Amino acid sequence: MSDRWVAVLAGGLSHERDVSLRSGRRVSAALRSAGVTVEEWDADAGLLPRLRDHRPDAVVIAMHGGEGENGSIQTILDLLDIPYVGADPAACRRAWDKPSAKADLRRAGLQTPDWVVLPQSAFRELGAQPVLESMVARLGLPLMLKPDQGGSALGAQVVRSAAELPTAMVGSLAYSDAVLAEEYIDGVEVAVPVIEDADGTPRALPAVEIVPESGVYDYTARYTAGLTTFHTPARIDDTTAAKVAHLAVSAHRLLGLRDVSRTDAVVSRTGEVHFIEVSVSPGLTETSLVPIAIEADGGSFGEIYAGLVDRAIARSQKR
Repeated sequence: MSDRWVAVLAGGLSHERDVSLRSGRRVSAALRSAGVTVEEWDADAGLLPRLRDHRPDAVVIAMHGGEGENGSIQTILDLLDIPYVGADPAACRRAWDKPSAKADLRRAGLQTPDWVVLPQSAFRELGAQPVLESMVARLGLPLMLKPDQGGSALGAQVVRSAAELPTAMVGSLAYSDAVLAEEYIDGVEVAVPVIEDADGTPRALPAVEIVPESGVYDYTARYTAGLTTFHTPARIDDTTAAKVAHLAVSAHRLLGLRDVSRTDAVVSRTGEVHFIEVSVSPGLTETSLVPIAIEADGGSFGEIYAGLVDRAIARSQKR
């Protein structure tokens, strides 16, 4: 790997910029420890000229939200014929839109909480109160509100009473033009990273059980050390562990993802495994779940990502 050099793209202008920069620093350090030459580049207006003039052997995308996960930066890299770790643009778009991903998995026979999607215009044109009343009648309470697109749990809130709905709705719509309202599943929250082996076979890493101090795994709980306890492997029985692994690999395959992904799920009190969402550019910070799962699996974060870089380069050479 010493003859390969990689550009790690981080930052950008999404709401998740700060987390992205932290992920970029962490994965850059891990790659250097594996003998890879790395430069960290901000995803700003100077990125395209930099990519053209100083073409890296491959790119690792550590951008979260917006252009890092909706297929935009992947399209640019494809146009420039620069290899990169991660899913192609079409798969990114499928995963980025949470309702579409849920619908794809439900059609395949996998469980996901019941949901509705409401654009901001529906509240403005039809009246907020009757729309909210209809939503509660369909989904019941409590329910989960979140932007229909986005990551890091920005704008995501558990709503336990009708009185909380208007404020929560405004909070979710601050991050997107539409809100995903979802049946709330009480249970054990887990995240399951998937890494593809050298031959391209996706493999689920040990599930990470998430226990936030506040009871809600929101943005603050995700990225503030000490506010969430993680158990790896998750404190679930072997049968349930196999189910969550199957769900994560199925999501990875059904959505056409590549190299690495992370599926979030909830194991209900009755043992049912529910798909929540999937990330094509999972967090790689000091409190993020992919590095935790890699370590629990006995792997090296740097070596794993160095291997993914090798796969990306080999993939481009076959075209």
